[in-house]
Amino acid sequence: MNRLVNPVLLLALAVLFLLSLGIGSVSLAPGEVLRALLQWQPASDDLRELAVQHWVIVHEIRLPRVLLAILVGMSLGTAGAALQGLLRNPLAEPGLLGVSSSASLGAVLCLYYGYASLSHWLLPGAAMGGAALATLLLYVIARRRGGNLTLILAGVALSALAAALTSLAINLAPTPTDMQDIVLWLMGSLSDRSFADIHLSLPFILAGLALLLACGRQLDALTLGEDEAGSLGVNLARLRLQIILGTALCVGASVAVTGAIGFIGLVVPHLLRRWVDYHPSRLLLSSALGGAILLLAADILLRLVSGEQELMLGVVTALLGAPFFLLLVLRQRGSLAR
Repeated sequence: MNRLVNPVLLLALAVLFLLSLGIGSVSLAPGEVLRALLQWQPASDDLRELAVQHWVIVHEIRLPRVLLAILVGMSLGTAGAALQGLLRNPLAEPGLLGVSSSASLGAVLCLYYGYASLSHWLLPGAAMGGAALATLLLYVIARRRGGNLTLILAGVALSALAAALTSLAINLAPTPTDMQDIVLWLMGSLSDRSFADIHLSLPFILAGLALLLACGRQLDALTLGEDEAGSLGVNLARLRLQIILGTALCVGASVAVTGAIGFIGLVVPHLLRRWVDYHPSRLLLSSALGGAILLLAADILLRLVSGEQELMLGVVTALLGAPFFLLLVLRQRGSLAR
């Protein structure tokens, strides 16, 4: 069964990919979506007007949104699995531990001071810098052998500080329009995204995923303890730096183009862990696929239930993830009480 996990996840992702491309104000059947995907150039004279409309809907409007959902979902899922393996804590997740909010703070400050207009690379750079600082701080706390409660409280404090500074930037926004833009961006969304957003985030996300996916064997060794992992030849300092840098690249680049989206990195690894026999090396790739599936499914759900005013994706993932997190905490507390 373990060998079938990733093929099943890939099949589910392919189904959701076609389904998402067909959902919208103009519904398209899977066959119409496939025909539009295969028609890379719609300018042929003999192409019917309806086929041209389908091509525009699929390629120009929906495809960037779907591809970005897959990229961001893979980033958040992999980052969550890697952080849980490094900290050896199943409650570790970029959103819960303040990494996403710190990345958002970096991006908001870049937007607030107008640096984003100087270069399109400064926005993801600021977001990744905030994510890196938060991840490094959390690792220092976890290294001192603090328990789950200490780590969670540190993440809550970090999130509160980042949220307070972000609120201050919103409060001092020069115009109401700037304030509204920042608030809506912080709520997380894939709406109105284009291939320019994909081109902006893709190099950083791919680099981050490569760093995190390469940590599998070292994380397997780390489950035995730091001393045992070191005796097996694992360079712990390099492993920590690699995961911190990979998490910063993935989370920072994702936040820069979609805003803050939480709980993906918590829910996905927890659901898939037992299906990969609790091996961190197997969990990384499975969490990447599972993260893409969960985020794409959440985006499909919000488009189905939204009326004239579309719900924000970050709100939907929080509504799904917060009860799951509460259940996970209660389960862990019950197991400790036995």
